[in-house]
Amino acid sequence: MKNKFIDQMKNWLKNRTSIFLIVIIVLIQSLFFFFLSLNNVYTETYDLQRFATANTTIRSPVTIENEDETERKTREAVQQVGDRYSISEQVINERIGYSEEIFDAILTLNEDNKNEAEDQEDGEKEEAVNEEGLSLDEKIERLRQVLSEDIVLGVDAEVFRTLLSQPSNELKEAKKLFIESTLEVMENGVRIENLQTARGLVQDEIKYSNLEPIVKDALINLSTFIVTENSFFDLEATNEARKIAASNVDPEMIKAGEIIVSEGQVITNEIYEQLRLVGLLDGERNFYPVLGLILLLFILGGISVIEINKLVKSNSFDKRILAAILIISVIVISLMKVVSLYSTENNHLFYLMPIAMGTLLIKLFISERLAIIMAGVYAILGTVIFNGFIPGALNIEAGIYFFFSQLAGILFFPRVKDRLAILKSGIAIILVNIITVLLFLFLSFEKYTVMDFFIYSSYGMVSAFLSAVLTIGLLPFFETSLGILSDVKLLQLSSPNQPLLKKLLVEAPGTYHHSVMVANISETACEAIGANGLLARVGAYYHDIGKTVRPQFFIENQLTNRNPHDQMDPRESAKIIISHPYDGAEMLKQNKFPKEIIEIAKTHHGTSLLKFFYHKERQQNSEVLETDYRYPGPKPATKEAAIISICDSVEAAVRSLNEPTEDKIEEIVASIMNDRISDGQLDESPLTLTELKVIQTTICESLKGFFHSRIQYPTKDKEAN
Repeated sequence: MKNKFIDQMKNWLKNRTSIFLIVIIVLIQSLFFFFLSLNNVYTETYDLQRFATANTTIRSPVTIENEDETERKTREAVQQVGDRYSISEQVINERIGYSEEIFDAILTLNEDNKNEAEDQEDGEKEEAVNEEGLSLDEKIERLRQVLSEDIVLGVDAEVFRTLLSQPSNELKEAKKLFIESTLEVMENGVRIENLQTARGLVQDEIKYSNLEPIVKDALINLSTFIVTENSFFDLEATNEARKIAASNVDPEMIKAGEIIVSEGQVITNEIYEQLRLVGLLDGERNFYPVLGLILLLFILGGISVIEINKLVKSNSFDKRILAAILIISVIVISLMKVVSLYSTENNHLFYLMPIAMGTLLIKLFISERLAIIMAGVYAILGTVIFNGFIPGALNIEAGIYFFFSQLAGILFFPRVKDRLAILKSGIAIILVNIITVLLFLFLSFEKYTVMDFFIYSSYGMVSAFLSAVLTIGLLPFFETSLGILSDVKLLQLSSPNQPLLKKLLVEAPGTYHHSVMVANISETACEAIGANGLLARVGAYYHDIGKTVRPQFFIENQLTNRNPHDQMDPRESAKIIISHPYDGAEMLKQNKFPKEIIEIAKTHHGTSLLKFFYHKERQQNSEVLETDYRYPGPKPATKEAAIISICDSVEAAVRSLNEPTEDKIEEIVASIMNDRISDGQLDESPLTLTELKVIQTTICESLKGFFHSRIQYPTKDKEAN
């Protein structure tokens, strides 16, 4: 009970320590990014006075509307809109109707007087008498009786007198001229202020006609009555025109990067107000972008902490992993910052950023899931770093490009067989980068030339190439300085040309064959539960390397029936057998092998009991202590080490069977696994009961494949019979 409590306390302290370290590392990473990107959200302010001389060129850090200037331009545009007038068709019809009424009445009256008085040579028309005996005055009087009241009141009697005295053909010509000229002028609109001008136009038409002078005078006099105001102020139309003029005014914008004042230029009131508007005179505005940056880092940091903490719970956590994440993040963020210093809206240098390098390293050293999470984190940080130093702006195009590029590197990065696999994944990154670049070009409203397509596509190719090259170049650094084990390193260690493997093959060939068998079974079992199969294979290759110290004392290397243990004291035999895991660990340590391989060699027997020698000694000495015949440990602490320890015992036991049938294989595998569990050899490993069941099934299937029954071919003697 006491030991269980101590173990629980140890686990609790381990978890708390791990979380504390994770928070510290993520905090350092966030602080590094904060200070590196501070100038992307924080603008420099100036202490300037009106009418002073600027000692430097100042550009606007933001794009903002100058509302005062926009309002001024709008006011000017509205003021330039003239009053709108509407022409009254009713007035036109009325005045033209009056004209037709006058001429038609006169023509009708003259038609009724069929006998006109003969022209008097002395010109006394006033005394002419018609057939009915009507004088001219009587005609005028009768005309007044039939005409409208407005005409009678508005037209002078002399006009009637003149027109009544004209022949019909002259009147008809006068009527046509007068109505056409009047209609033309009034259809164009006659306002009160241009009334005289409009009448003058009609009168000019009359003056230059072929009519008699006396008729011209009469028509000119008549035009004063007929031509009147018919265009009136339209408030609704005027307001609508002013609204249209105001809406057509473009906002007066101060664009980010625009020069507000040049060095040596006098700061006028207008310039001073622009500086104030964009926040270059007031430092208080800078607080909000900084606060926004802190909140962004808080969210991204929280996501990182949660995701890394999952590695702790899965027992995949290592302090070296935290160091690797920090170093990779620093490298990626620093590269982004350097590239951003030379990137502009026109050159789009962020396409050159080898962003996939970071996530490729994380996938190699840690996990694919964490690589995807960090891809999103780096992409979001890139939107801030490449914002053109415009506070509040985010370069979404850069963020999308970064995320797709990293995602391509992660998803198309195959199972590592050699370092060239990284270069092969670079091809997929190239294709995705080019597609993403073309995507932005096609979505843009701007016109791009064929050369632009080639330039930006080549940027994407260079980005992918640099990502692959930097990944390969940084691998040895992480493997050597941090001691992180990568798949590339494991593949190197699995090469038969490795000195220790050659030593094992030459000096202990039986152990070498046993190790290869254990490697095959262990790899299959690990992959069945999602553990690192490659690590298990390589670890199994070297787990018995300590047997090369005294190879003849291990039965698989004994070529004769003579066993040196038959002539030895059980304690001496046990001492030699028990020493081989620790001899192997020491050999691996001297050859600078990764810690994971050393631990597998050291723990593959845990604290298990050497039953054969223990029982042999017990036959001679009943008081023998079991602890003297147990391996000192430690017990396997990882899934890979625990599986190798099981496969090591299982393979040796099955190989010793004369006829390894399927039932016998299943029986011996179940027996060994139950013994391991009951003996507590798997207590410190993270294997669950469900995983153990899967492992048992997988091991049985593998062993059945290796030790399957072969066809017994008949001999010549049997054939003869």
